[in-house]
Amino acid sequence: MQGCNTLIGFSSLAIATLVIIGCEAPPVPTPTADFAQKLAPGECALRKLGPTEQWPDLSKAWSARDAYLQEGLMQDQSWFESPSSRSRFPQMFPFPDVCTWDQASSSVIAFRQILNDSTDQATFDSALKQMFDCWQTKGWNGKGGVLFTGYFAPEYQASLTKRPGFEYPIYRRPKFLETDPVTGQAIGRRISESEVVSWPNRAEILSSGMLNGLELAWFATALDAYIVQINGSAKLTLPDNRVIFIGYAGATDGEYVGLGSSLVNAGLIPAQDLNLTAIRRLYEKDPASVMAMINLNNRFVFFTEYDGKTWPAGSLGVKVTDKVSLATDKSVYPPGGILFVDTLASTHGGSKEPFQRFMLDQDTGGAIRAPGRADIFMGIGPSAEILAGGQYCEGTLYYFFLKSEYVSQYPLPARKAAAKPKAKSG
Repeated sequence: MQGCNTLIGFSSLAIATLVIIGCEAPPVPTPTADFAQKLAPGECALRKLGPTEQWPDLSKAWSARDAYLQEGLMQDQSWFESPSSRSRFPQMFPFPDVCTWDQASSSVIAFRQILNDSTDQATFDSALKQMFDCWQTKGWNGKGGVLFTGYFAPEYQASLTKRPGFEYPIYRRPKFLETDPVTGQAIGRRISESEVVSWPNRAEILSSGMLNGLELAWFATALDAYIVQINGSAKLTLPDNRVIFIGYAGATDGEYVGLGSSLVNAGLIPAQDLNLTAIRRLYEKDPASVMAMINLNNRFVFFTEYDGKTWPAGSLGVKVTDKVSLATDKSVYPPGGILFVDTLASTHGGSKEPFQRFMLDQDTGGAIRAPGRADIFMGIGPSAEILAGGQYCEGTLYYFFLKSEYVSQYPLPARKAAAKPKAKSG
């Protein structure tokens, strides 16, 4: 789970857990879907519903509202209150015709008030439709199609030093890693004051010794270390029972290749059987084959230790919340946006059930690219791992932004403004 670069806040809580835990087989409803389909140059990923168009049915989302949603909204507000959110917002969401920073931040305040003031769904729906515009994603197909996968925050036994039973490391960020200071995207490897080159492949990075001395933590298996890389964050219990938290600190510019798809393409695991348990079983039986597939992924992730109070943290640098935080491509979708997600979700028993919930756009990921991809944060630990591993369903999503005439009435608490009138319910 990608929590952050060196400043805790700019990479992703989800550098694609989906690809290692069974989320790469084509979805049954649309076998020919291209979920990686890019937008045309200058095209917006969202389409505002017209005055005569029907809004999505929010009844299940209203019924599912809970303390987790309130927590997510508080985290959203805290991000908008941070100075970095205003300075980064134009670069992170280059579509001012959809919403400004003021609209996005005021939307969170207004939505929280409507949610708390409404005594029934009818009142809530009326106020929301009066004060907000609803924007649907265009998705991969121009019709709203989005593939929803899942990710989670892992917990592992580890050691800060190499010792028997813990012999496979993850690494701190090297000084010669160059990344964009705004987006956090990898640029390359600095080899001199004037020259930056592309990073070598994963196998060469590990065999060359260029990272010697940067080991941050050691794991029981190479697969465990890789899973932590894929998630970008983890809670580690050390041999002395001390607990530390590690998070994303940057990545190389190599091409990302999912382990799941590599194993299926190589005929090592049938697509219908692909999940993390199957991968672990194969690794126990044939570690060399699994490592060969891991080495096809040349995106190498680095880590830092950080305060557990913000763990697990998303790309905004705030704590992500179970089944409330969503990871999307921040080059096309607005950070901190209020969402309604309509899809199916996996259960612990392996079945699917309707998932229609309000969520918040608080993360991104190395494999979460284009408007047709999104990743649901399922939580922490083994239980969440099961849900994330089974999550692979198509659906759609909507964003809600406050209409411009209401923005000044719902400032952030730090900004002085007149008292906020309540929305009319008629």
